[in-house]
Amino acid sequence: MDKSKARIIYTIFVFVALAAFDNIIIGLFPPLFSSIARNLRIPVSSLGIVSAVNILTTALSSIGWGYAAGKYKRKKLIMIGTIIWSISVFITSKSNNYAQLFISQLFTGIGLGCIASIGFSVLTDYIPYKYRGMLLSLWGMSQGFGGILGSLMASIIGASLGWRKPFEIVSVVGLMLTFLYIFIKEPSLGQSEPELKNLIKEGEGYNYNIKFDQMHEIISKKSNVLLLIQGFFMNITTGSLIWLPTLYISKIKDQGYDDKTAIIAAGYLFAILQLGGLTSAFFGYLGDVIQRKSYKGRARITAFFVFITMPLYVIMFTIPMSKLSLNTSSTYSILTSLLRQIFINPWMSAIFVLAFLASATQSSNTPNWLALITDVNLPEHRGAAFSISNVFNSLGRTIGNVGIGYLLAFVSIYKGEPSNYIITLIIFQMFLVPSAFCYVKMAKTNSRDINLVKETLNERSKS
Repeated sequence: MDKSKARIIYTIFVFVALAAFDNIIIGLFPPLFSSIARNLRIPVSSLGIVSAVNILTTALSSIGWGYAAGKYKRKKLIMIGTIIWSISVFITSKSNNYAQLFISQLFTGIGLGCIASIGFSVLTDYIPYKYRGMLLSLWGMSQGFGGILGSLMASIIGASLGWRKPFEIVSVVGLMLTFLYIFIKEPSLGQSEPELKNLIKEGEGYNYNIKFDQMHEIISKKSNVLLLIQGFFMNITTGSLIWLPTLYISKIKDQGYDDKTAIIAAGYLFAILQLGGLTSAFFGYLGDVIQRKSYKGRARITAFFVFITMPLYVIMFTIPMSKLSLNTSSTYSILTSLLRQIFINPWMSAIFVLAFLASATQSSNTPNWLALITDVNLPEHRGAAFSISNVFNSLGRTIGNVGIGYLLAFVSIYKGEPSNYIITLIIFQMFLVPSAFCYVKMAKTNSRDINLVKETLNERSKS
């Protein structure tokens, strides 16, 4: 392997690893809500607002980062953004009141905005067209693992060493990443496009940069509009799923276990029951194969998988954790006994199978959504198109995150735990229906928009 290829692989690895961090920070919060609220003497509900502000600021700032990625050196931008969020996360760990927590998370969001937009822009210029869905799934999986890792850090480290320690660890790792960027190789814009292959090989770069007056063209493109709406509805549902550890805590406590045991076990269970997300690469590959036969194929197959995610989750929520037997002598023994229960307790076995299938079909969305938004946009427009759509993704996630709290309060008037959590989470799965429908409609617009991009690139390669 020559030095150039090694640096490309290294660059892809760094950006895939980096994708986890915005979700690690999002995942840290919910399991630590009660600990932070108790320490800072603030209502738990106010922390939902902090989490929502972080998510929205990350999304809004990503538009600026995405626009900048189409004009300036992306390597310098990602380093600046990483330094901003790393320092802000460290300040979060030192917060002594609500105002400090709120402001530090606001600035964390500004820095985190660079991860998705610039990372997406760099990866799409490296990943070959025919493997786009499969390789982008690694980026999506990294984001999913980030949420799981954040939840685990909160449950294990937070329970043992206090809520501040997980934030300190993440901030130090973030600063270490800054040094890794020194050795990355920034790709040429449009490098992965087959239409530009000869142009790049001849040493003549693709010299088209985004202009501000093109933003309206990006926003109004039909495929982009449908991807935006689809992401909004999809993320209302996925945003509500960060409450799954709370549902598990409630179900475990319902079996007679104390708070500490329930928090630790729920953290493990949240990670175990999301293992279906590992199949994301398969669904990305499946989308790649079908898309080669027809530009309508990727949207249609993803519509099917998104739709069947809903009944799988709904059934899983309703199954009780009856006869749950945990060894509570240590955190390790809790994990081993949970794994044993999945094999010997039919209730836990059923929950695991349904959760695996639900998280698997849900994971089909990310690689194929990312591939589609890449396919229908010109190389210089992709960072901005992704960032604009990401605002609506994050708005949906925020509605799911915050809205479930308000609906839960209403349902709790009539139902106790864990029924209140079950009913509330089931209601939020209904948004998967319009999400799937958007993909059905999108199949009709994709073909035209993808062909238009290819025609434009072919013309530019000859001029």
